[in-house]
Amino acid sequence: MLFEILTACAICAGEWSQFRGPNSDGHAVGPATPLVWSDTESVAWKTPIPGLGWSSPAIVDGRVFLTTAVPQGAGLSLRALAVDAKTGKIIWDREVRAIEKAPSIHAKNSHASPTPIVKDGKVYVHFGAQGMARLAASDGTVEWLNTELEYPPMHGNGGSPVLHDGKLVVVCDGSKNPYVAAVNAETGKVAWKRPRSVEARISHSFVTATVAMVDGKAQVMAPGPDHFAAYDLNDGAELWKVMAPGWSVVPQPTLGHGLVIYNHDYDHPELIAIKLGGKGDVTDSHVVWRTKRGAPSTPSPLLVGDELYFVSDGGIASCVDAKTGDRHWMERLGGNFSASPVYANGRILFLNETGLATWVKTGKEFEVLGTNEIPGRTFATPAFSEGAMYLRTDENLYKFVR
Repeated sequence: MLFEILTACAICAGEWSQFRGPNSDGHAVGPATPLVWSDTESVAWKTPIPGLGWSSPAIVDGRVFLTTAVPQGAGLSLRALAVDAKTGKIIWDREVRAIEKAPSIHAKNSHASPTPIVKDGKVYVHFGAQGMARLAASDGTVEWLNTELEYPPMHGNGGSPVLHDGKLVVVCDGSKNPYVAAVNAETGKVAWKRPRSVEARISHSFVTATVAMVDGKAQVMAPGPDHFAAYDLNDGAELWKVMAPGWSVVPQPTLGHGLVIYNHDYDHPELIAIKLGGKGDVTDSHVVWRTKRGAPSTPSPLLVGDELYFVSDGGIASCVDAKTGDRHWMERLGGNFSASPVYANGRILFLNETGLATWVKTGKEFEVLGTNEIPGRTFATPAFSEGAMYLRTDENLYKFVR
């Protein structure tokens, strides 16, 4: 399949270029990274980051890219930064846009939560309804700024953009008139906007889309209010959908075994596995399995082989058979979770919101292999590159090495 070819090429690059890694699947490849760390152990450097942002680090060509929002009176300076991966020194710190009055957000959110994408010397940053931009990776020069994708945000921004075939796809599910859009990565112009076809009771969500290759064509997997929809990447046409009541969807869908696995609700989360493909409403024909027990509201599920790992916001970790949904284990880790689990060093890393990380053995039997802890709030998903782990807290960016 073309999807498998693209995945292999991305792994060869050995960079962490977007949310959840080069393939958006939460898999860290390359040299082994540290298994033990703290505020004083395995620290290559620790760099204070101004403002607040929950965007994950993106690491390409020896630089770490982040976004942040710095208070300016009643407003905000929405910024992008590049940090030297060797030294931790800030290379450039660029204002992308100034906002006179900061919109309200959820207590767990930030004004800079979407993760940057880095490709071919360009950095793509997204601040939800406050705009999207392309910057030069070399010096942070803003090459274009798009503020056309307006919508009334509820609780701030959240979903990261996805880049495929020259289009940046973003989900714009606000408090009314939700839609999915694609922006031309070269020009910054809107390529298409597709209103949601389902009129939901509550219309906002914060999902990061996923692109799947189905029958040789790129399809955008975009859960939304009260339904899941797949769109043609080329023109935004809705191709098929599954009806499932729910709102405030956050996790990024996971692909594997001919399935797309996604969450459809925040208050009463449930994971649903759908067979890829079809046309129109495939609710009755394509749903393969579904489970509510331990389902996440915020962290994205992680697929490793035949096993699907996930953690609820309240700290219940699970492993199920990805093809059937049959449960292998379900255990409490402790604490609350927003960061998505990552597969690194042949094990699963779960990071809670207060800096406690738990290594869990892969497979059908639950076993904790170790824990580590650092001070601060940790909502951003860790990033891995060249044998190092990059971890962002509410105040600092850490680089850990063996």
